Amino acid sequence: MKACAAQLRPIAGDLAANVAKHLELIELAVSQQADVVFFPELSLTGFEPRLADSFAIDIADQRLDVFQEHSDKTDMLIGVGMPISTGSGVFIGMVWFSPGDARRLYAKQQLHADELPYFVAGGKQLVLERNGSRLVPAICYESLQMDHGDSAATLSADMYLASVAKPVGGIAKAMTHYPAVASKHNMLVIMANCVGPSDDFISVGQSAAWNGRGELLAQMDAEAEGVVVLDTRNGSASVKTLDH
Repeated sequence: MKACAAQLRPIAGDLAANVAKHLELIELAVSQQADVVFFPELSLTGFEPRLADSFAIDIADQRLDVFQEHSDKTDMLIGVGMPISTGSGVFIGMVWFSPGDARRLYAKQQLHADELPYFVAGGKQLVLERNGSRLVPAICYESLQMDHGDSAATLSADMYLASVAKPVGGIAKAMTHYPAVASKHNMLVIMANCVGPSDDFISVGQSAAWNGRGELLAQMDAEAEGVVVLDTRNGSASVKTLDH
């Protein structure tokens, strides 16, 4: 199986432009024969907590239909980030599209204190299955808490999918924490970060993949848009960037 972590520069609140960039990166993942592609935290709007309430949509919103169409067409599992409206507030959501199946939502369960004024926490872990592998998504802050990685391991996860929006300091923590998660549980870890302005900081990319020994297999730089491709068949990873 091949899983891709997509790195992009979202435009704050511009859903149409961000959808177009997502589709470009999905096609790049298709060119790598990927089975799974997922995006950074709140990738379709950018990480903008103060604006999330005005950006939030229902999970059934037709503007997301294009991702189901691409999932069906490419036979690929696709995960995108979006603020999702609920009866109790707004989730930091990750909407997952599977070929021929209903879309599913994973909502960030552990919120950072700075996010509490704008979002409500999800209450259930999503487990995805693809080609015999069990994949557990995690969103930013919670992915840097070892108890979340421990919980993924209890669910027999083969791969931990960290979807983040992180500045320099957060990436420094990630580069020590994710290898520890990987080696503790003999679990593949792959991280998708965005680049460019996010809230009141700059996201610095450096999306990456680690093997079950915690060894770094591949990493993007702090500026490019593209994908990290993790191949479970031979335990290798590579980087592919968009041409422009």
